[in-house]
Amino acid sequence: MHSPSGVELAGLASFLIAVPAVAVLASSGRRHTGAARRAHQLLAAGAAVTTAAALAGALSALIMAHGTDPHLRTLGQTVAVAMALGTVTLLTGTLMLPGAAENRRAALRHLLDGLIIAASLWFVGWVLVCPPTKILGSVTPVQCISVLLPAGVAAVAVGLTTILAMHAHRPRHITVRVAAGVTVVAVAATALSSGICQGSAALVLFSAVLLPAGLFVVARGVRTADLPVTVSGDIIQRGSGYAFVPMAAMIIAGTFHILAGGQFTAWGFFGVCVEGFALVTRQYLALGDVRDHTLLLRQREAHFRELAHTDPLTGLANRRGLVRALRERDPGRRTLVSLDLDGFKNVNDMRGHDVGDLVLAEVGDRLRRNLRDGDVAARLGGDEFAVLMAATPDEALAAGRRLLTVLCEPYETGAGPVFLSASVGVAGSPAPGDTGELMRDADLALRYAKQRGKNRVERYQKQYDELLRRHSVLETELRQAIDRGQLRLVFQPVVALPSVRPVGAEALLRWTHPELGAVPPVEFIPVAEESDLICVLGTWVLDQACAQLARWLAAGHDVWVSVNLSPKELHAADYAGQVARVLRKYGVPPQRLVLEVTEHAVATDMDELIRRLVELRSTGVRIALDDFGAGYSSLGQLRKLPVDILKIDQTLVAEPESRTGMAAPLVDVVVRLGHRLGLEVLAEGIGTPAQREVVEEAGCRLGQGSLFGWGVPPEHLEAQLRNARQSATRPVPVARARPSVTPSAPARSQIVMLGPGMRQVRAVLPTDPSFSGDQDVRSVDAPREMGQS
Repeated sequence: MHSPSGVELAGLASFLIAVPAVAVLASSGRRHTGAARRAHQLLAAGAAVTTAAALAGALSALIMAHGTDPHLRTLGQTVAVAMALGTVTLLTGTLMLPGAAENRRAALRHLLDGLIIAASLWFVGWVLVCPPTKILGSVTPVQCISVLLPAGVAAVAVGLTTILAMHAHRPRHITVRVAAGVTVVAVAATALSSGICQGSAALVLFSAVLLPAGLFVVARGVRTADLPVTVSGDIIQRGSGYAFVPMAAMIIAGTFHILAGGQFTAWGFFGVCVEGFALVTRQYLALGDVRDHTLLLRQREAHFRELAHTDPLTGLANRRGLVRALRERDPGRRTLVSLDLDGFKNVNDMRGHDVGDLVLAEVGDRLRRNLRDGDVAARLGGDEFAVLMAATPDEALAAGRRLLTVLCEPYETGAGPVFLSASVGVAGSPAPGDTGELMRDADLALRYAKQRGKNRVERYQKQYDELLRRHSVLETELRQAIDRGQLRLVFQPVVALPSVRPVGAEALLRWTHPELGAVPPVEFIPVAEESDLICVLGTWVLDQACAQLARWLAAGHDVWVSVNLSPKELHAADYAGQVARVLRKYGVPPQRLVLEVTEHAVATDMDELIRRLVELRSTGVRIALDDFGAGYSSLGQLRKLPVDILKIDQTLVAEPESRTGMAAPLVDVVVRLGHRLGLEVLAEGIGTPAQREVVEEAGCRLGQGSLFGWGVPPEHLEAQLRNARQSATRPVPVARARPSVTPSAPARSQIVMLGPGMRQVRAVLPTDPSFSGDQDVRSVDAPREMGQS
């Protein structure tokens, strides 16, 4: 039996050192899951196969050290096949690592790219090893054909490592480290099989050094292979210029071989075939990638084009989508229905934008469910929607009414039901291809529907254009009216009844334009409110009114002035402070200024309204509730409001007698109600002596209206005040006989029969002839005097 030499024992010991590396790889495979687990298991299996084959081959070579050559060649072939199989397993595991390729198709591309480089290395190696070059000389393993198998695998490993260094996901050094370790193992497998086949102890020792080194590199690499990587599937980042290098190498090597007188054998032809096959297959895959990428780009383009024409919240078309649909429709049967939710801003402010989004999404669903085939619903922005219909304007008008009913139904949300109304405008196609004009007409109709009270459907009419132009001109000119001196104040007198002595005045704004002429307040005040100019105008009116009031008081006139207050001014920040500053500026006693709040302001948040009015009253001014009886305020609200004066709306004063058989019976009720609440009552809109008589009989002691004078310049009103002072010093004529009553007697109420089973309660003052009669009466509190200070 042959005693092993020190070199042989050193080689066997080196192979044993590879065993811990195999254990590390096996442990790593057990710790992972999914695709990473399979990759680590393949690496562990490949390392185990190569190590086992190397140990078996080295041990068998020691035993057969003095054996015959055929036995050594057989052993070398066995070791070559086994180690090649293990190396291929290692390469497969490397390609399956998370950082190597994003999918199997990418792994196949990497493998083909590696084959291109491997085939070039194979061909160049064949040229160098074969005659006439024969670079290895006498040590060329001519008899060991099996060595070509691990040599080919080693060439593939070198090529794959090169490709991974260029195309692996970042950070690439982890995957490249594993691939480099596998390449070292492949070289060791080639050296070991060749050393055993040729009986070369040096090659076996060289292999024994390389194998554990390569496996430890692989084991160290897989420990960091789980770090996050940056995946890029963009084909434009996949360089292919490397293919020219292996092709150039093959051309140079082949040319050299031919010029040196060499001949092409089957192994050289094999290398050329593998190169050609790999190139063609790689080109086929590249064309497939380009085709798939082009299809993906088309799909994405279509998707983003659809997104560009779709509202993301409701799934309806957006403005671009609506314009596209308008251009594609037959102009002869195009009708656009424009819709807007009334008061939706309050939903966002009070409930939050999340609830608002739920409401908008529900609006989109309701529109979809109530449209015909071919109709296009769109959300134009905010709470504005539109529906394009292939219908006549009359058909669209009916559809608009149906949609109005649907949209006014309650919206159920997690925060409770939401109640909204809507305004609808309908417009037909004015001309072929003119989509912008159609949308503008529908917007005009919608705007007109809102101006006429909302919650209604309006059809576009040509006169809306003139109204729009007029509105635009008024808004533009109104912005410069103050600086140009086009605004002025007139004062309508407020008189004491029954003496008709002026005790106050209401400041009214007038606008005279050099080209437009006298613009009525009912026209420019709404424009000011829509364009937020109302606060600027209100500030100017307050300043001018207080300045004029200061002049009247300085002249010795006993008078007060009232100024109308818009809801926007009332809710403006520090408006009470602004009023106080103006009063101090002109030295006006606060009780001489009355601020009139319309009854429509009561429809807003009651708590906030009361807080604002309390702030104003704290400055000393008086508050009047204007247009009482026109609509919104209730008795309960009136009791809570901190007001001083109740102004009866002129519609109650001018109520026709034919309804009840007597003039304005509600005036009596309102006067009594105001007196009961401790308020002074002022009847406005008195235009006839009969209306004055009714107001006086009801016990109202303040009146205003055309019967006593329209709005006049301040100097005219001052003349009236002067005349009233002069007449007060003249002898008072003897009054006609009245029933004897106590001057301080309280007012009473009288039951008046209006018909069978119908009665009316009216106020009876001490000055009434029927005061001391036998009628059924009840005492009430006497109203307090106003207008004197």
